[in-house]
Amino acid sequence: MYTEQTSNQTFKRLLTESQTIAVVGLSDKPHRTSYQVSKLMQQQGYKIIPVNPTINEALGEASVSSLSDIDEPVDIVNVFRKTIFLEDIVKEAIAIEAPVVWAQLGIYDEGVFKRYHDQVKLIMDTCIKVKYYEVMD
Repeated sequence: MYTEQTSNQTFKRLLTESQTIAVVGLSDKPHRTSYQVSKLMQQQGYKIIPVNPTINEALGEASVSSLSDIDEPVDIVNVFRKTIFLEDIVKEAIAIEAPVVWAQLGIYDEGVFKRYHDQVKLIMDTCIKVKYYEVMD
């Protein structure tokens, strides 16, 4: 199973320095976890960019089909897709020069970590909302 030691101090720095979160797999349905987590992050002041080709908008923001369609810097790519899609998402994140890929609970792939950890900060199997509440005072 994938494990990486990331200190709460590092999480706090990442969350403090970040402003824009592209959410891959963000749903426009309020009962979905991706919507609820992204709404909380938006309420905390982060700009949310929905990345989902099947919706037009979520949380009042226009959706894009892929990370390559984003025309501004992205600080965190937050992933709400199945693990089988993770490698392609990481490759796209690297292509747009996103410094962090944050895969939500249950999403991890040790092989992807080994192949790409030297190109992008990879956080896997960790909920950004839970971590936000843990490290932000």
